[in-house]
Parts: sequence; C-alpha cells; structure tokens
Amino acid sequence: MSKQAHTVPPDVEYHRVLAGERRRIGRGILAIVLLIGGMTLSGVALSLMAAFVDAAIDTDGRAEWTPLMHAAGMVSVALVIPWSMLIQRWLYGVRGPSLHSVISRFRFDIFGRALLLITPAWVAVMAFHYWVPLPQTEWSHTDVLWILLATLLLTPLQAAGEEYGFRGLIFRVAGGWTRGARAGLAVGVLVSSVAFAVVHLSTDIWLNVWYLIFGVGLALITWRTGGIEIAVVLHAVYNTLSFVFDAALRTDIANLATDRAAGAETIGVLVPSAVVVITALVVGMRTRRSGPTRTPHSPAVRPAPVPSGPAAR
Repeated sequence: MSKQAHTVPPDVEYHRVLAGERRRIGRGILAIVLLIGGMTLSGVALSLMAAFVDAAIDTDGRAEWTPLMHAAGMVSVALVIPWSMLIQRWLYGVRGPSLHSVISRFRFDIFGRALLLITPAWVAVMAFHYWVPLPQTEWSHTDVLWILLATLLLTPLQAAGEEYGFRGLIFRVAGGWTRGARAGLAVGVLVSSVAFAVVHLSTDIWLNVWYLIFGVGLALITWRTGGIEIAVVLHAVYNTLSFVFDAALRTDIANLATDRAAGAETIGVLVPSAVVVITALVVGMRTRRSGPTRTPHSPAVRPAPVPSGPAAR
C-alpha cells in the first residue's frame, strides 16, 4: 500500500490525482487487473445465482433473458463503484470519493444540466436505431414490467459503475504513468478507452469503433470538467433508454448482448457516436478559457496570531 496520506494533491487535473514521484506502472497494472477481475467475477457469480433461482421457480418456456438475469447483470457492474474506490484507497492511499470529481463529491448541478440537455438527443438516436425491427423474443406481460422496473432502478447504476471503473480509476491510474500532464492525458485516454473496448469482447469493427469513440469522448469530457458527472449521464441515459426500448418492443436482448462477432453492427453506430463527439466539443468550447478543472489549491498558511495584553510581556 502507498505511504501517501489519504488526501488529494492540490491544483492537479482529474487524471493526475494518482501521479507521484514514481510512475508505479506495476501498481497501476495490478489496479486494472483487480478492477476488471472483480467485475468479471461478480458478473459470473450473480448470473449463476440468478440462473439457479430461475430454475428453482420454474421459468421453463420463458425467454432466455429473464428479469433476474437482467438485474444480476446490472448489479454486478454497479458494484464496480465501491470496488474502484476501495482499490484506489488500498493501492494509492487516496480516498474513494475523489473519483466523483476534483472536489471529491458528486456535482449534482452539473449532472442535472447535462441530463436535461443530453436526454432528448439520445431519445432521437433510439428512434433511429429501433426504426428497423430487431429480433424479438417471447416475454410475458409480467416479465416486461419486471425488466422495465429493473432497468429504471439499476441500469443507471450499471452505467455509472463502468464510468467509475474506466473513466475514473483506469483513467487516473494510466494518467499517472508519465512525468507530464499532457503525456499522462494521452496515455490515460488511450489505456482506458482500449480497456473499455476490450472488455466488451467484440470482433466487429464497427462496434469497436463505437466503443473507442465512446471511451475517448467520455475520458476527454471527464478531464475537462474535472469529474465523472457528464460521462455518467451520457452512459446511463443511453443504456437505460436502450433497455426500455428493448422491453417495450420485446427485443431479444440475449441475442443482441452476445452477438458481437464480425458483421453484428453497421456504419449506423456513427449516429450515437455523433452525440458523444458533439458533447465533447461543446464541453471543450465552454472550458476553452478556464481550461480543465483542477483540484482545489492548498489553503494558505495563516501567520500565528500576535499575542497581546499582559501575556505578551
């Protein structure tokens, strides 16, 4: 474990909070392995539990993607939020809440404004994406309601989990592997984006283009705004609306989730990619003069008060 105090260094950009005198590449690789390994193990464990319960309550004849399987997948990734914070504190000695933003708290004002502006764009993208019918499945009326409920309650947390893991911890870990902030930014964006694409296990070129554009765009937004809030909005609204449309149209989620082989996607992925790129450009323009948001300056050291009265003699 690091000998650092559990504090955030002053006047540094988001991706440089874990940078130190040494580059600590080995420690960073360990952090990434722990993060992805923990996410994978929790996914397998919760999916097996969901399958066991489904078998126990006799779900024969129902669709392969059951409400319990859906909820298990969401929860397993949502657990990455506390897991990322624990890894950061254990390996780097920096408090977990600093992953929220450079001021170590989740800025709901930024989150709220982004939610109002970004949601309509994603609704338009969903209308485009689902215009052509997709493979369907046989869900009962009750299953649709349960999947909708699990989606609304858990999918935002699932998306946030990926953001805290990839645009939070991995971005910071890799961003500290260089001596300079700009080189650290390049390495942090590259490593976090490639890792994000790799964990989706796709061999389709267009899907990987989408994952990389998504990862790079959200990492740059996180850097400029000094926090994870807008990235969470982009990811959470997109995923939530996708599952809502899937449930409403009874789309075969199991088939879509596992079919990531070559030919699974088309150039149509550039439509949602445009939302990410435009958002990143708007954030860049709005922070053009101020630059990326940094951690607060160290408080000035106040001089000791001058004694007065009898005690001064």
